[in-house]
Amino acid sequence: MTPDDALAEISAHADAQRAADAKAYHKSKRDHLGVPNPILNDLTKAWRQALDLPARVALADGLWRTNLYEARLAAAKLLTQARIRPDDDAWALISSWVPEFDSWAIADHACMAGQKRLVADPTRIEEVEAWTTSDHLWTRRAALVMTLPWTKQNFPKPHEVEVRERVLGWAAGYVPDQQWFIQKAIAWWVRELGKHDAARARTFLDAHGDAMKPFAAKEAAKYLPTNG
Repeated sequence: MTPDDALAEISAHADAQRAADAKAYHKSKRDHLGVPNPILNDLTKAWRQALDLPARVALADGLWRTNLYEARLAAAKLLTQARIRPDDDAWALISSWVPEFDSWAIADHACMAGQKRLVADPTRIEEVEAWTTSDHLWTRRAALVMTLPWTKQNFPKPHEVEVRERVLGWAAGYVPDQQWFIQKAIAWWVRELGKHDAARARTFLDAHGDAMKPFAAKEAAKYLPTNG
């Protein structure tokens, strides 16, 4: 399957009004086709089943390069799988997309694919750490979004605690950055951590909450027990 073939399948479900509404909602400069996520899920699931790994990676690369909104979502969905072996090419492609992130929806879909690859090989955290000093807002944000799986363990193993503490260090370093999407990402990470390790989330907020934007501190504390 070529990117043109895949794009034709996506375009068959285009909806001009939905496209206009989505473009306005996302304040997007790229073209939208107006294809809803459930349809993209069905299409990409079928492609994953029909194509071998090199073909999936090649198709994802081609779809991303179109710069169409739905095509970029589909590219990310093609690589959002827990089991990909070997996955070096998939990871290299996903990480190559990061400097091109320019909106939360596309970034979050790509980060979901990246989460699977980080969990598969946590040594890739070394590469992700370099993103935390980028001048690119969305690259810095991606370092937190891609590492969200480390918020979810109720009984983390020592190496999982190590990653968790490392990422919390990144988050602490981000606190002085008052940009909305950075503050939102900090809040997201700490909020999710609070579901599984309320004490550690509270410790983070005790240390840094006053320096966060009020909306972010409030969101980060969403699942924490209140005193009294």
